[in-house]
Amino acid sequence: MDTSYPREDERPPKRGPPPAAPPPRDHLVWAIFNTLYMNFCCLGFVALAFAVKARDRKVSGDVEAARHFSSKARCYNALATAGSVVLPLLLVALVVTGVIHLSKLTQESIGFFTYQLSGSDDEDQ
Repeated sequence: MDTSYPREDERPPKRGPPPAAPPPRDHLVWAIFNTLYMNFCCLGFVALAFAVKARDRKVSGDVEAARHFSSKARCYNALATAGSVVLPLLLVALVVTGVIHLSKLTQESIGFFTYQLSGSDDEDQ
């Protein structure tokens, strides 16, 4: 018996319609959160506007426009979140490094002035 050919009794799987792509996400909850809590340079509000447009287009059935507005809403949400998280961290880092620098500067100046004061006493004698 020759087994190199496929068996005739096995039928190829039936092909149905292609699976539908999932509807685009509108990122509305994220945009509301950014608008209320992290509204850096009004980017949260812009993200909210695009999220509402994406939801409107999704409801009306215009999937391509909904994807476009959803992409813009996601971009502005990411910018608002990053700006609201990174800038305070950068500010804290600058304050900490400034405090460290000032403490070293005061230590050096204390050493300098104590040397000057003690050195002037020796010259008088």
